[in-house]
Amino acid sequence: MNARFRISTFASTVILAVWMVTSPALAQLEFERPPIDYLKRETRDPVAQLQQRIDRGEVKLEFDDRQGYLASVLQLLDIPVSSQALVFSKTSFQLRRIAPAHPRAIYFNDDNYIGWVQQGDVVEVASVDPEQGAIFYTLSLDPTEKPKFVRDRGQCLTCHASSRTQGVPGHLIRSVFAEASGQPLLGSGTFTTNHESPFSERWGGWYVTGTHGSMRHMGNVLASRHEPENLDRESGANVLELSDRFRTSPYLTPHSDIVALMVLEHQSQMHNALTFASYETRSALHYDQVMNEALDRPADHQSESTDRRIAAAGERILRHLLFTNEFQLESPVKGTSTFAEDFAAVGPRDPQGRSLRDFDLRTRMFKYPCSSLIYSASFDALPPPMKSYVTRRLGEILDGHDAKNPDFAHLTEADRQAIREILVATKPDLAACWQQQAAKSP
Repeated sequence: MNARFRISTFASTVILAVWMVTSPALAQLEFERPPIDYLKRETRDPVAQLQQRIDRGEVKLEFDDRQGYLASVLQLLDIPVSSQALVFSKTSFQLRRIAPAHPRAIYFNDDNYIGWVQQGDVVEVASVDPEQGAIFYTLSLDPTEKPKFVRDRGQCLTCHASSRTQGVPGHLIRSVFAEASGQPLLGSGTFTTNHESPFSERWGGWYVTGTHGSMRHMGNVLASRHEPENLDRESGANVLELSDRFRTSPYLTPHSDIVALMVLEHQSQMHNALTFASYETRSALHYDQVMNEALDRPADHQSESTDRRIAAAGERILRHLLFTNEFQLESPVKGTSTFAEDFAAVGPRDPQGRSLRDFDLRTRMFKYPCSSLIYSASFDALPPPMKSYVTRRLGEILDGHDAKNPDFAHLTEADRQAIREILVATKPDLAACWQQQAAKSP
């Protein structure tokens, strides 16, 4: 056997092995292997960091007889109580404790999602690691001297790693036809909700407080087993309080704010897009590393296939980031809690007082349609080739060089200018990258 044949055979074997772990049929399991190693790598998510502080005795989780550790967890993770959203469909692993009379409460901020159920066994936690994406934990509601966030070893991924989460461990907001027990009538279909979703498909199985004019949604009402699609949307519209539907006193707040729900829907898929892009880039570079060695190519050679994968995942980030195909509001939206004020107060703001967290809520969600998750650790931790691609393309879009691209045609010249000015003032690393790229341009 000559040397050329041995090299060819080795390369073919490597190609087959790499194809097996990167083919679509096996993609869902790919993140359990190198280079991702989802279940093995040490994480840096906020909950992992909080656990370290607890173990060192720097902070302590306080126990309450009514909600257990819930209020203390929210305080230590800096999650506003006003973010509370209430879901009565049985779409959690603690489903036996969930019903229209005692819904599950969800609280969130930019990097953490907390679930709590009345008389539940645990607090459910999803915390975002900058590189690995959603990391799932449970915290026992039994009082103990040393509370421990226990990381999930794969059970949560049954629902939280699928096409609904963009194929990575992630978040999803589902809208279902829920009957009187809270059981979803899955035969009638479900919707994965994001900022593109029509109001008519949102919040089935959820309570919703707030006003939204003539628009109608699926929230606050129960489906009939015989005619599940025939919802009484009118009775669920423009609901200001929930005390006539269930006992609200066991909860930290009586609201399930419509604005909080809208932000939750956007954030969940924005996080997933960032995680997908990180995984896709790292996997593509890993593929190149293996093939470069097998084919005796330079170690830093980047294939055209990798370039295409980075571009596709990068464009996905940009579409989520800039609210491509966002559902256009037909009536003003207003919540019932302080969530909108609490969310906007976080900033940061430019010298003119503008922030990407400023709401519009008349025709669209935000006044300046660029996701505030551009400030997140997940965005900052994107692999360098992906970060460079997204930064360059974002600059092109905001400069108007891509004005004919239908994905971004919704951005007016004033939108692009305002977003760019806000980012230059509030995200210095992005501004520096744009300056460097401009200097290299002919």
